[in-house]
Amino acid sequence: MNRGEPTPPPSSPAANPGGSAPPSREEGGTIEARRKKARWLIDQGVALYPYRFDPTHRVAEARAAREDLLQSRRWIRMAGRILLLRPMGKAGFITFLDETDRFQAYVKREVIGPEGFELFKHGLDLGDLIGVEGPLFVTRMGELTLEARGLTLLAKSLRPLPEKWHGLQDVELRHRRRYVDLIVNPAVRQVFLLRSRTVAALRRLLDERGYLEVETPMMQPIYGGAAARPFGTHLNSLDLDLFLRIAPELYLKRLLVGGLERVYEIGRNFRNEGLSTRHNPEFTMLEAYTAYWDYLEAMGLVETLLREITRATLGGTTVRYQGHAVDLGAPFRRVRLLDVLGQTLGDPPPAPGLGWGRQSRQEALAWAQPALGRFRLGPDRRREIEGKLDRCETGDQVLVDLFESLVEPELIEPTFVHDYPKSLCPLAKSAPDEPATAQRFELFIAGLELANGYSELNDPAEQYATFEDQVRRRARGDLEAMSEIDRDYVMALEYGMPPAAGIGLGVDRLVMLLTDSPSIREVILFPLMRPQPRA
Repeated sequence: MNRGEPTPPPSSPAANPGGSAPPSREEGGTIEARRKKARWLIDQGVALYPYRFDPTHRVAEARAAREDLLQSRRWIRMAGRILLLRPMGKAGFITFLDETDRFQAYVKREVIGPEGFELFKHGLDLGDLIGVEGPLFVTRMGELTLEARGLTLLAKSLRPLPEKWHGLQDVELRHRRRYVDLIVNPAVRQVFLLRSRTVAALRRLLDERGYLEVETPMMQPIYGGAAARPFGTHLNSLDLDLFLRIAPELYLKRLLVGGLERVYEIGRNFRNEGLSTRHNPEFTMLEAYTAYWDYLEAMGLVETLLREITRATLGGTTVRYQGHAVDLGAPFRRVRLLDVLGQTLGDPPPAPGLGWGRQSRQEALAWAQPALGRFRLGPDRRREIEGKLDRCETGDQVLVDLFESLVEPELIEPTFVHDYPKSLCPLAKSAPDEPATAQRFELFIAGLELANGYSELNDPAEQYATFEDQVRRRARGDLEAMSEIDRDYVMALEYGMPPAAGIGLGVDRLVMLLTDSPSIREVILFPLMRPQPRA
């Protein structure tokens, strides 16, 4: 029997070749039976958790080198997790899985020897990690197979894997035990491999365009850069209250002041908000800032990034998401928010007189009611939207909330919606001929909001005034507004920040789109979950 190195420590039960008989294969499904088998293996002198093993090939590499390895009959070493055991008298097969794919090993008593065969027949369970070595051959069924000349237990699995045919189906359990989900659901593994390739492609595309990747603080004394509730913490050594960042924006723009003209960061943000299929309190964002651009050029960058990332990860520009086939190869549509709102809800389109700052709250609500009536809404959905509108303080907020509730889900083809109300965009520049309009955009694809960007406000006096308004809104009960003026950021602007545009791209939602995942939890390895009740 091939044993891992080193042998069990002195505290382990002593080797006992003449000990009790091993548990039967039928008993191997229960935790207690597996523990019993583990004790039996220790009695045989087998290390349950050896220190190392040196594979020469992963499965994909062995397949790629197939002809050379078959002709040379060179021994290779492979490792993986057992998915299937098929003992057949004095021989049998093991199917195992490594990071790249599954593979088959053939175990024959007269080749591997009695001890190795005893380990195969009586010591192994589904889920165990093993190392196998020997030459490759092709079975009569044409399957590339490793002829086991050596077999090593690398880690004993004390818990059985989910049942073979049904796998791990419970969605909440899958998210809680992602490690099991990755083992038994190959499609899940592919989602996270694609996520990794997506982030790598983002970095490559920005690096090629002269952007510098930087890191900014995740703990900040003053939170800002988005409208969101923060998480708070405390630094004991300085007796200082801090916040987990809701966005890196204000620090990245400080770097523009410092002379770094193209910067980006891919990292975690934290927002103390509800859980949903599109929101997780901890999420990943790309933010990038470009000196001397405005929001029109920033739209072009977002469009290029998405098109090239789709080619790099999917091999083409067509994305299929929740029943929609969307072509990212065609130019993205660009439309003003008020225009698309009027076209969708107005009668006749566009609704006359719509404009930022022109409608009072009551006037906007009066226009919204008949607009709502033109949609087939269930009573619960209608009450939800009406409740949201009732909480709005201004006409601008009413119109934007109407857009978010009724228009966003209908934006299937890639669409840049631009020119938002300046009253709700404290960090964006106004349009030169429309002070009430901010040069801001959002990108929607298949009903998903994927990106946000704007021409950056760089007038320190105006920025200070908008921060003051944020603090007043906070005092009136808006928990997503800033609670304190970031005076250091205003000071940075007083040194002079060049004209610039910034973008924010939701990495999690982008991966949702590329993998046709209906929930953000499907693309985050360890999403936040409600605590399980204690027994």
